[in-house]
Amino acid sequence: MNPSELSSQFTWIDWTVVALYMVFTTVLGEKLSGKQTSIKDFFLGGRSLPWWAVSGSMIATEISALTFIGVPGMVYASQGDWTYLQWGIGSIMARFAVGYYLVPLYYKKEIYSPYDFMGERLGEGVRRLVTFLFSVGGVLGASVRVVVTAVILKVVTGMSPELCIVTIGLIAILWTFLGGMKTVIWTDVIQFCLLLLGGITALIILWSTVGWSEVVAINKNALINGEVINKMQVFDTTSLFSNPGLKFTLWVGLFAMPFQNFAAFGIDQLNTQRMFCCGSVKDARKAMCWSSVSILITVIMMMVGAGLYAWYITKAPDYMPSPDLAMTESAAKDRAFPSWIVSVLPPGVSGLIIAGAFAAAISSLDSILAALSQTSLSIFYGRERLEDTTKGKERVKESRIAVIIWGVVLTVISFGIWRVYNADPKNDLIGLAFGMVAYTFGPLLGILLAAIFVPKARLWGLVLGTAISIFFVAWFRNEILLILNGINLPDLAAMVKASRPPLASEWFFPINAGITLLFGLLSSLMGKREN
Repeated sequence: MNPSELSSQFTWIDWTVVALYMVFTTVLGEKLSGKQTSIKDFFLGGRSLPWWAVSGSMIATEISALTFIGVPGMVYASQGDWTYLQWGIGSIMARFAVGYYLVPLYYKKEIYSPYDFMGERLGEGVRRLVTFLFSVGGVLGASVRVVVTAVILKVVTGMSPELCIVTIGLIAILWTFLGGMKTVIWTDVIQFCLLLLGGITALIILWSTVGWSEVVAINKNALINGEVINKMQVFDTTSLFSNPGLKFTLWVGLFAMPFQNFAAFGIDQLNTQRMFCCGSVKDARKAMCWSSVSILITVIMMMVGAGLYAWYITKAPDYMPSPDLAMTESAAKDRAFPSWIVSVLPPGVSGLIIAGAFAAAISSLDSILAALSQTSLSIFYGRERLEDTTKGKERVKESRIAVIIWGVVLTVISFGIWRVYNADPKNDLIGLAFGMVAYTFGPLLGILLAAIFVPKARLWGLVLGTAISIFFVAWFRNEILLILNGINLPDLAAMVKASRPPLASEWFFPINAGITLLFGLLSSLMGKREN
């Protein structure tokens, strides 16, 4: 079924449900936000939020529409299976490490971000460096979430991608503008509940319609290009040295993803800002460790993907592009779940699930807007002036202005990410999201490790290590090929592509952290730090 036919099935009842849900969430979030009389209220929720709400907010931000749409599509694709679940091992390891090691370090002093901690240990120059890296990585990562949501809206409404992106950006700005982190966290809790309900509803309908045993049999014996493939395979122990380009292996889950997730939950202000909303070390640790239950939602969405594959094979083989085609056309697999929601579920139910996915994506975006606003003002004013209690209302007003500015920046960058997504038919939303943050997460982690273990590291060494790390990622990523072709250097683009060996992008995180830490260590041996 083509997109115009799909959008026609999204009825006025669905539109009404979406509109009512968005209004309800906006009003409730604003009511729960309370008075915003100081920076502490706006950015940290007054450090008064319960740990379970903070944990739910972390899960909602992590899951968002990326997991809700991308994971089922990934399993639905012809070569898709459950090996993505191996990444959850590294994720859980990292959360407990953050909860039991980093949280006590951060809570020794009343700081607003990990960048304050690194700045106190390594100097103001380093604080500016890591804030810049977070800003770049945060905008790139959030832009992928915008693209994910635009994919949903484009499928179900027929709107142009550009209009979808602008709509998403405007609503994200509004939610953040209204009430800061309290609004963000409480709306996240609502999205978490609805996403969980939507995922379970889709799972039950898909598996009961096809038959539970039939879904398992079809996925365990999938015939792809004449070869029988087990699409419910969880573990892949293929040797790293025989194929370092494989993404979903046990070795990536055990040795690469802990670095990525330690950076995501311990350094990325998107998550740590939530952690700082708790009133004590104990509550912050609970929030962080209990957020590990997000792995259960990932399992649910993988089961949805398996159900989608079986449903399209048995109930509507001509409805979508074949699963074989989905292997090479990212649009097909990323469209699989939203298409099923709109075409199969009754009016109203489909509207509610789409509204949940849409709102969850926006809740992730308002989180990054709040984080970007806080860190940029911190750099502009410095900690003392930013936290001046005599100018609380003035700083809150300036924070809202910063939210608008960053919202515009995020929307513009999202147009570029949309082009990247569509430029390569092999692009997928999950891979694109992790690829974007690969530029900055490794260096950020290396600088944090330097702050903890090499407090005499000098700014120039960390800058040099960061630059080398970013060039290393760019060498392997397709963005550099787009740039070179865009400036009419196709021969150089071909040379770069031919020169790079196969390497899964997930290995960038430990490699780049090591490079940055190494240069920080070398700089510490060369004299007094002058940051």
